[in-house]
Amino acid sequence: MADIEALRGRIKVCMFDQYGTVVDMQGGLREAAAPWLRAKGWTGDPNSFVTWWRRTHFENSMINALLHREHMRYRDIGHLSVDHVLNRAGIEHSWEEVQMLVAHIERLRCFPEVPEALARLQRRYRLVVLSNGDPDMLEEAKRHHGIPFDEVISVAAAGAFKPHVATYTKAAEICGVAMEEILFVANHEFDCVGAKAAGMRAAFIDRRRRPFAQWAYQPDLIVKSMTELADLLGGVG
Repeated sequence: MADIEALRGRIKVCMFDQYGTVVDMQGGLREAAAPWLRAKGWTGDPNSFVTWWRRTHFENSMINALLHREHMRYRDIGHLSVDHVLNRAGIEHSWEEVQMLVAHIERLRCFPEVPEALARLQRRYRLVVLSNGDPDMLEEAKRHHGIPFDEVISVAAAGAFKPHVATYTKAAEICGVAMEEILFVANHEFDCVGAKAAGMRAAFIDRRRRPFAQWAYQPDLIVKSMTELADLLGGVG
């Protein structure tokens, strides 16, 4: 673990992944999808369905980034992915129903401890979001998560999805700070690895109690919750 006092003295910006780090994506989408799946007569596990959906979305995002063609909107990747998963699961559906399921991403709520923890961190640091979401999706999300971030940045500004290096460097440029003055905070290993490889500091929110792989790019901090992160960097209370 990094020297906390040295980290406090260096960091100017705490930058957060949004989906799955600030807002509960798995739980929120499961809650939205479960009654719809039941109405369709599907007897599988809604949590597994959402996991399948999210993994397919991530894979398709990486395919799009590696093509080095026009950057697809996050929403369009979502439609492509949900349609594919529903087809594989044998669930009859309309395109309007695909759009309805993906639209729930914009209405996700924070994890319970997040508002208080981020309020404490904001006394000391600028709070910024760097998300794979589209600008309009992130704008709509503000009404539902209620966190007053100082800046919300979409990877659309860089024309690629995280963990492409351009996403992190463009975010630092927008914030007007050096890469090493940013602590990137994520619940996802790939995002921490990407931020560290790009030159940022990183904190891994290990909510699921999973080991971090032996990448050359290790997070500076591994904590169990946002509350623990705020206790370490912002002080208790």
